[in-house]
Amino acid sequence: MAAADTPVLLINAPLVANRLGYPDLSGLDLLELFAFVHPARFCVPTPRGLAEALEIAEPEGDEHVPAFLQAAAGALVAACENPEWFERAGAWSALQSLERLRWPWAQVLKPHIARPEKAEKWLFSALPEWEEAGERAPPRQVELPSEQVLAQLDALTGEGSERRDGQRAYAQDVARIFAPRQRNEQPHVALAQAGTGIGKTLGYLAPASVWTAASGGTVWVSTFTKNLQRQLRSESRRAWPLKRPDGTPPVVVRKGRENYLCLLNLEDALQGGFAGRPAILAQLVARWASFTRDGDMIGGDLPGWLGTLFRKRGIAALTDQRGECIYAGCPHYRKCFIERSQRDSAQADLVIANHALVMVNAARGRDHAQRPTRIIFDEGHHVFEAADSTFAATLSGQEAIELRRWITGPERKNRGRRRGLAARLADVASYDEAGGEAIEDACEAGTLLPGDGWLQRLHEGEPLGPVEALLSAVRSATYARDESGQEAGYGIETEASGLPGEVIEAAGAAAEALAAIRTPLMRLGGRLEAIIADPPDWLDGQGRARIEGARFSLQWRVDLLAAWEALLDRLGGPADPEFVDWLAVDRSDAREFDVAINRRWLDPMKPFARVVLEPAHGVMLTSATLTDRVETGDPWESAIARSGAGHLEIQPLLSSAQSPFDYASRAEVLIVTDVKKGDLPGLAGAYARLIEASGGGVLGLFTAIRRLRAVHGRIADRLAREGLPLYAQHVDPIDTGTLVDIFRDDPRASLLGTDALRDGVDVPGRSLRCVVMESVPWPRPDILHKARRAANGGNAHDDRIIRARLAQAFGRLIRGKEDHGHFVVLSPAFPSRLLSAFPEGTVVRRVTLDEALVRVRDSLIGEDANPSAQDAGKLDDEIPDSWG
Repeated sequence: MAAADTPVLLINAPLVANRLGYPDLSGLDLLELFAFVHPARFCVPTPRGLAEALEIAEPEGDEHVPAFLQAAAGALVAACENPEWFERAGAWSALQSLERLRWPWAQVLKPHIARPEKAEKWLFSALPEWEEAGERAPPRQVELPSEQVLAQLDALTGEGSERRDGQRAYAQDVARIFAPRQRNEQPHVALAQAGTGIGKTLGYLAPASVWTAASGGTVWVSTFTKNLQRQLRSESRRAWPLKRPDGTPPVVVRKGRENYLCLLNLEDALQGGFAGRPAILAQLVARWASFTRDGDMIGGDLPGWLGTLFRKRGIAALTDQRGECIYAGCPHYRKCFIERSQRDSAQADLVIANHALVMVNAARGRDHAQRPTRIIFDEGHHVFEAADSTFAATLSGQEAIELRRWITGPERKNRGRRRGLAARLADVASYDEAGGEAIEDACEAGTLLPGDGWLQRLHEGEPLGPVEALLSAVRSATYARDESGQEAGYGIETEASGLPGEVIEAAGAAAEALAAIRTPLMRLGGRLEAIIADPPDWLDGQGRARIEGARFSLQWRVDLLAAWEALLDRLGGPADPEFVDWLAVDRSDAREFDVAINRRWLDPMKPFARVVLEPAHGVMLTSATLTDRVETGDPWESAIARSGAGHLEIQPLLSSAQSPFDYASRAEVLIVTDVKKGDLPGLAGAYARLIEASGGGVLGLFTAIRRLRAVHGRIADRLAREGLPLYAQHVDPIDTGTLVDIFRDDPRASLLGTDALRDGVDVPGRSLRCVVMESVPWPRPDILHKARRAANGGNAHDDRIIRARLAQAFGRLIRGKEDHGHFVVLSPAFPSRLLSAFPEGTVVRRVTLDEALVRVRDSLIGEDANPSAQDAGKLDDEIPDSWG
């Protein structure tokens, strides 16, 4: 009641509101003040994290937090009067706008921020422009002497650092992918397993930096997680300076367009496109945009917690989510963060990207000369699933409505700056009659795609147009054939075989409609190509760039439509053994949100090999869990199959470096045998008691969001009263990266999560000392998995997947030589054949929960003696089992 009635000082209002059960809580949030005073600066959103960022004393306990909040607010306000406050630029102007928006902090800050003597530049005029650069010459063909690579490795690791033989051998193996290619379409391919602690990042940066210096070429390092991208950016400073003498960056982070701030979207938001609280967010983002390193809003230097303070999807609305960029037609084109990143990467020595971007860039990059030819896939065990997503085809209501909006523009009454083809290419239509006709025909045909309200019309049985009619038939067939018995919260699916006649008939009509859209788009592309070839007088450099961008976007949509048509043509015909097709109704929390026809490659590494590997000269896949830890047979068999190398006429280089960690003395696996499957109170009680026994520092991994939420709801209050903070994905209104930051920062905190936390989470030290899995991570038996299982050995295929997941989860536990802890699986039915997933020498015990609690509490690792029944009884008395 006090929080609701009075504007109180607090940290992270949405999180506090979530804990209090009062969703409309607002007040003087110190995180908002921090984002204004210190934009683009990192801060863990907790009292301890804020104290560290402000370099003031942290509170000794919860009872000291209220006084700390006042001290922190005072420090932030005082910073505004400090003559050395380097983020002063634009602050006074932003504050005037925030005062009009009734931002609670505005009146507090107003007396402390003086009006500047000269008028401050508007953000969009203050940002620097990027400059065009000449095309980079192809790299020289060079060999890397082993002694030169090792000397560079010594330089990167630093004088006096520990010499790791495994790392040195690894670096020499990596160097071999940079040798000149012997035959066309036959790259050097290396598969390198490097156990945790080998130091693989510097192990491949050493030969990469030697090669770029000698050849003048570019190396791309691709990751699966944003956390590793941040780590790579930091580690690369050892090999390359922040800037070259000419001011250009030798190291560039590249991501998809949807990760970067769109200046045109920001301008629209600042000029009335956002209202209420989102308008305050737009002003804070504008403050950040003046100081950001590269405009990266997702995993860059924008605080991950900033968007969650404003609840709605404001951050997403400020990026280019829908491929609606108008390129040189944008007034901010010369200052665009995305364009700057692309141009910088063309001249960079090292480009840090992600798997999906590398594959998309190889498949449909705008400039063939910029496509990567030397690629290192770190977190290489994820390349298969990234390729699976990249080379998929999905015709869904959501995808179709986005295509309609891109062609025809927004529906009536919709706000925003989005424009259709006719508006974006109005000058082309007025100059070129054939081009104008193609635009008109495409816009008319685009109305055949689903429009606003399509899902409601499907529910009412009144679809509009051939594509909506197809989706309606797909929805009806999927529900009719559903045998899962799933509750409404889960999606349902059915094979695309033996379909009823109405689905086949609707597919034919929808395919004709898609062809009617694709044809004028192809004609328009031809007209744009003709204009580029024979440019009119009015076509300047920016106009040419805009038309080139439009051509690229057109080709992307033409390819998408062709893939949809091919998908529909197969319905009703014989199954294609190369693909898996199925129908689906996607649902979440009892709400239906999409209807789709899906197609996936049975083996997505076939297109990966053709599109990514063949054009490259050298490629490496590396990971700590690349091979299958199988007791018998070839551990490299699955790694080769999931790398794409088996589809080329080459023999990949196989390299393995074992972890230097002594797992036998630092880690122990406990398989708890008396927590019954399906016993939710028992599961919650086990988690709570393990967290208390460990004193926090627990990473809890779940295979189902519902069980995660149920367990969190049962135990969070009790643990909080014990001074053991508990955070959870899908519960706390915080992005995953920030949750991990909070967890890392507080040794008494615990974190519950799903697959996203199973790997890519690097929390060394005492903050993570126990990993608890709710069960064996069996694969979900969906249609795609069943098809691949049948094609790849049945149970053996499942076991490979489970062992990989267990190895990845276990890898979270020991990140440094001093780390130690327990890996707990709450599953009485843990097959012995899966135990090889754990590092050789690791002690595995099957124990009761009481025995596990004693070992966790007392940090018992590797001892032969089991805890006595007397000890177990004592612990049971200390930790009441009353979690229902």
